[in-house]
Amino acid sequence: MRNDDETEAGTGIETDAGDENVPVRFDTKIAVLLREDLESWQRLNVTAFLVSGLGTVSPEVIGEPYTDADGTAYLPMFRQPVLVFEGTKEMLTAAHGRALSRSLPRAVFTSDLFSTGNDRDNRAAVRAVGKDQLDLVGMAVHGPRNAVDKVLKGARMHP
Repeated sequence: MRNDDETEAGTGIETDAGDENVPVRFDTKIAVLLREDLESWQRLNVTAFLVSGLGTVSPEVIGEPYTDADGTAYLPMFRQPVLVFEGTKEMLTAAHGRALSRSLPRAVFTSDLFSTGNDRDNRAAVRAVGKDQLDLVGMAVHGPRNAVDKVLKGARMHP
């Protein structure tokens, strides 16, 4: 069991009270679930779009900006790994329902978004369909590890 000194408040990061040799563990998980029948380029595109939304509602998942040895600044990134899973269309629909029932922060990508070319049309395409009829090809979710694991029940790690 960890004490208050072992968790950075609100960050989802577990630490070992100052021991730099102990690996950092996270009490939260960022996961992407992709439909298994997507083309390679679609998997990459969907993953990139999905994870872009998580930091806007869960800013604690974003780390500090990077700087190289020459002092060149780079943008901050997630402070924890993003795990990518795949599953059937039915599995994605079930995971979506479980994420909704747990009120976890989530992003969705529907098959309709492959035929739009801008953010306004993307949002309109999702808005045009009820949550139970969305043709989901991908979903990103963030939350406590055990809750995300339950959402992704039956999914397998992306090869």
